[in-house]
Amino acid sequence: MATKRKQRMIFVIVLISGFAAATALALFAFQKNLLYFYSPSQLSEAEVTEDQLFRLGGLVVEGSVVRMPDGITTQFSLTDMQGQVQVEYTGLLPDLFREGQGIVAQGKLNASGLFVAQEVLAKHDENYMPPEVAEALKAAGGEHPVSIPKTTVE
Repeated sequence: MATKRKQRMIFVIVLISGFAAATALALFAFQKNLLYFYSPSQLSEAEVTEDQLFRLGGLVVEGSVVRMPDGITTQFSLTDMQGQVQVEYTGLLPDLFREGQGIVAQGKLNASGLFVAQEVLAKHDENYMPPEVAEALKAAGGEHPVSIPKTTVE
């Protein structure tokens, strides 16, 4: 009788250990694939490594868009009315991309502090701004011409 009880106890311990290991591996994988969002003013305070992929959102600064001679590389600045970050993107920009508009860019910081975007997402129409950008602008106390969208769950 004691051996069956001992075997059952070992089985339960192995089972619990297996669940704990699986949970730890799942959390580790989730953390590695997590994309953080920063506004330009938050970026200066954040501890971001060179190889860390994240999203950066804000308004494109008026007069900051510069197209490089190669025809596909564009440099511009993003602001949340408190901080400003220089961004470089190689590729075709969305049709709705323009100065003064809210965008979200996904990419990495390089060694010199330049944000190298891999993807640029622009707003859909004149009444919409990505919620992350609108919230970052509101938190920064910046004035922006677009209202923060209200989301409803149906």
